[in-house]
Order: sequence, then structure tokens, then C-alpha cells
Amino acid sequence: MRGAVAIIGMGALAACSSSQNAPPPAAEGGERIACALAGAQAFAEDCAVDRMDAGGALSLVVRHPDGSFRRFAVVQDGRGLVVADGAEQARTSLQGDKLAVTVGQDRYLFPAKIKSLAADAKP
Repeated sequence: MRGAVAIIGMGALAACSSSQNAPPPAAEGGERIACALAGAQAFAEDCAVDRMDAGGALSLVVRHPDGSFRRFAVVQDGRGLVVADGAEQARTSLQGDKLAVTVGQDRYLFPAKIKSLAADAKP
């Protein structure tokens, strides 16, 4: 039976930004996830995550320690996340209770759970 990935526990909603291109600032004490950036082999809980809801469309902004960031859109088609901007595509897989996402040389581990598609179906 196929399952869908649901992203869970991703902190509070972030405030709007005054700049159209820059994401909102990270909330103090916001959620952190493990990431391995620029081809690093080891994961560290160095990336902060902001959650944004625009008209019912959920997106996540992952902030790197160097100030750069990556945007992801949460999708309900079983992949969990896709890159919201940029040319590179995300590759996703499940690693236990984590959604492993790779974009270029950057890797992220998001908390996730498996939802049965059959449980979501209506009679």
C-alpha cells in the first residue's frame, strides 16, 4: 500500500517580510533541523526552519548558518517537499521517522510521518 509523507512539527508561523525577495526573519527559539551543507558528510542541527502559510499553501524556509536559505513547498502527493524556487530539484526519501531531502550538495532531515492513502480516502 502506498503512503504519503506528512511534514510535522515545523514551528510557528513566520511574520511577513518587508522585502519581496527575502524570506521573513527566523523566529527566536524556532525549530532547528539537521542539515549537511555544501557536500558535508556529517549532519548537524544547524538549520533553522520558518513555516509560512499563504492562502492555504504551506511552505518552509530553511535558513543556513551562513545566512543563505532555501524555500520548499509542502506537497500532498507523497513526496513531502519540493523546491519552491531555483532550478535544482529536490530528491526525497524516508529514513526512519525523517524525510531526507537532497538539493544539489545540501541535505536536510525533516521530521515526518507516513499517512496511509487509504485512510485519507472517503467512502
